[in-house]
Amino acid sequence: LEKEKKEYLFLMAEFDNFRKRTLKEKSELIKNGGENALRGLLPIIDDFERSLQAINESSDPSSIKEGVELIYNKFIKYLQQNGVQAINTEAGTDFDADMHEAVTMFPAPDPSQKGKIIDTVQKGYMLHDKVIRHAKVVVGQ
Repeated sequence: LEKEKKEYLFLMAEFDNFRKRTLKEKSELIKNGGENALRGLLPIIDDFERSLQAINESSDPSSIKEGVELIYNKFIKYLQQNGVQAINTEAGTDFDADMHEAVTMFPAPDPSQKGKIIDTVQKGYMLHDKVIRHAKVVVGQ
């Protein structure tokens, strides 16, 4: 009986240590979970800083525009690599309440545009299969 009691106490202590360790690991994950995402943004911030310097030094607006477009494309590529996708809001697409938010109902010029997207006010985004921001659209009525 004494041996069983010792094994039981040892097992309880081991389980308590396991519980504390998993709580600590979980809090570390929550605290530092976004580290990789933020680390990937740092090169884009560097590019923005270089572009701000270039704006002050350059007088050619086309080269500045081209540089900003390159940074934008790099940022979009980074988002796509991390599972972020823009929600389709092309004109003529069917309105989907799960992905779109109707900001305004506009009289449709022809009956085929009823219930369809006419214009996009703000783009929406999905992270994998979850909507993280609904697209704000104008819908034909």
